[in-house]
Amino acid sequence: MRDRSSFKSVKKFSIYVGVLYKVSVSYCRLLLDCWTCSAAPQQFPAAQIDAGQGMVVMTDKNSSAFFLSGSRWSKLGSVPLKHVSVGPPGIWGVDRQNEVYKFVATDFVPTRGLELKQVDAGGQGQIVGVTISDSIHCLNANSASSIKELMNWDTMSGLLIYYSCAPTGCWGVNSEERIYFMVNLCLQMERQSMSKLGIIYFKKHLLLSRTGISGQVPQGTGWKKIEMSVKIKHASYDLGYLWLVTETGFIVECTK
Repeated sequence: MRDRSSFKSVKKFSIYVGVLYKVSVSYCRLLLDCWTCSAAPQQFPAAQIDAGQGMVVMTDKNSSAFFLSGSRWSKLGSVPLKHVSVGPPGIWGVDRQNEVYKFVATDFVPTRGLELKQVDAGGQGQIVGVTISDSIHCLNANSASSIKELMNWDTMSGLLIYYSCAPTGCWGVNSEERIYFMVNLCLQMERQSMSKLGIIYFKKHLLLSRTGISGQVPQGTGWKKIEMSVKIKHASYDLGYLWLVTETGFIVECTK
């Protein structure tokens, strides 16, 4: 196995993409920020992609889930899913009825306790997600690693349309395109509210990268826009690889 829309996965990185289905494309910004992109193994038409822990998972427009094995995509379980995520707590997904699933042994098994439209497994063992009404929820690492079917989700204040975590913290975007950051999500849920980093207005399919992220400043200091020539609907970054899904369903792999 190998090795994380528009702006929904805000911890992800940005990229310029040219005509790259048959050749690779390099793009350098002031010779300091260079990406080389090429067509990745395809499972057309792709809908969503997520990378973490050295794995890459995806769903296609038929709600089938796959994982990248070498240079090909292999079927991941038998459950139709609209969204999958991989990270320290394993592989999780949600179906079109917003039921939450956890991958156990050889297939996805349903969990009880909450219905979510999107989940993310990229944090420090916790699972986060949002409901169809945009409420925000977290499952701590102990619960996420248990074999119990009934999950006790914690509820946070605020509303988000998408939520995504990295080891240094979690990022979210609301319906007004405001970006939020929070650390230690499950542990400090009752004591720490989300701080607004700023209002980012963007056109659909625009990709941005957060700059200035460090151990001392996990929320970063600014946003960097990189122009692109094809429309991107989903992005994910892990271990030096940037994975993109174009609006038409092609998968692109980029490295610096």
